[in-house]
Amino acid sequence: MRNITKIVIHCAYTRPDMDVGAAEIRRWHVDPPPKGNGWADIGYHFVIRRDGTLEIGRPLARAGAHVTNHNANSIGICLVGGMRQDGRGAESNYTQKQWDALEGLVKDLVQRFPNARVLGHSDLANRACPVFDVAAWWADLRNCGRLEA
Repeated sequence: MRNITKIVIHCAYTRPDMDVGAAEIRRWHVDPPPKGNGWADIGYHFVIRRDGTLEIGRPLARAGAHVTNHNANSIGICLVGGMRQDGRGAESNYTQKQWDALEGLVKDLVQRFPNARVLGHSDLANRACPVFDVAAWWADLRNCGRLEA
């Protein structure tokens, strides 16, 4: 298994009414340009749909393709959403089921990889993604006793 030092949270940057999952995102990533990126596989290890369903992307044993210069030792999680309904900018519009699924997944991953830091894509690149402050979210969960440090 790879030495995991980062758990990186992303958004799909899709409107709230778009119900997409790992299969659609995989197509966006593997289809040849200009329709897609032409990658070998989906860039994320996990995708959390609007209804909270957790879908598997790339196998954890393989490096992702989700944040430049940080893929070798990270796990990528993608929340579907993050774009305003009118398509004019970013918005933290995740459902409660997505928040619950994210909390459970990150908790499990941190237990499995205790030396990993929980970060947002925006902590590693000049991006708005995932459109919320991951450090504050993670600290709040730990401080209220919902997760062990």
